[in-house]
Amino acid sequence: MTAPAAPVGVADRRTLLVRVPATSANLGPGFDTLGLALSVYDELEVTALPEGELEIEVTGTGADEIPRDASHLIVRTIRYCFDAVGRTAPGLRLVARNGIPHGKGMGSSGAAVAAGVLAAKGLLGRESGGDVELTDTDLLRLATEVEGHPDNVAPALFGGLTIAWTEHGLPKHKKLLVHRGVAPVVFVPDRTMSTSAARSVLEAAVSREDAVFNVSRSALLIAALTQSPDLLLSATEDKLHQQQRAQAMPETSALVGALRERGFAAVVSGAGPSVLVLADGPGRRLEAAEVVAQTAAGPWQSLMLAVDFLGGTVRAAADANLEVPSGL
Repeated sequence: MTAPAAPVGVADRRTLLVRVPATSANLGPGFDTLGLALSVYDELEVTALPEGELEIEVTGTGADEIPRDASHLIVRTIRYCFDAVGRTAPGLRLVARNGIPHGKGMGSSGAAVAAGVLAAKGLLGRESGGDVELTDTDLLRLATEVEGHPDNVAPALFGGLTIAWTEHGLPKHKKLLVHRGVAPVVFVPDRTMSTSAARSVLEAAVSREDAVFNVSRSALLIAALTQSPDLLLSATEDKLHQQQRAQAMPETSALVGALRERGFAAVVSGAGPSVLVLADGPGRRLEAAEVVAQTAAGPWQSLMLAVDFLGGTVRAAADANLEVPSGL
């Protein structure tokens, strides 16, 4: 990250277009470590205004629940990034079109944070008249500082399958390409679950046996997702968090169990209550949807998705046909 002393100018900035994918974290055994980008998106137009001004428009999922003031997560994230590099944030006009379900375990807050750091990258960069260039390392660090953990923001920023970890106090990630035979489907209920509530039921310590079990399954899951989709059922077994969360979302736990009994690699998506199935082929997704229709209590929306390989993008509104990924 380079930050020359000259003040950043905002008068002639263009409108920026930001798009970020949904994500599913944990993927069964990879608790707080593994994340997968999925082909549902939040889109954002952000324009710099004179300092102190703020305009927010929101449409799409969760629009009625989202604040239109400075507490908006994207606004807070943009301002955090400007403060972090010693710059004064401009006024902002945000036009958000939300496609990612809120409170359903598909990374909606991580997507908002990723959108905020990407917007800040665009506003601070030289192409917009700024003087600060944020690197991929900077983006992940800033996003993790706002979100609190990197497992959702890493795939939202960079796409694909990501492994996230902390080294010497700094978040890091490795992006992997997913085998083309892996076909995700997410089953979304009409209820929500907060991440803090889902975390509150977890135990402070685990047994060595359970830790070794999850280490082995996490290693196997990388192989299954990148090379051998036929191993996905065994690779998605978990003993660290899903059973502990069952009391908080019994319908989700029951559906995961019903799908796994029929041979589907089903897991709680993120903190829930949605269920992610990593099918080993598009046809198997339809079979999974039939199981859900026959066994699930209450309505569940089926989202037949692809793995998003691009990750978050930011571009000038004038360059509507050009998408620039945040990193490779």
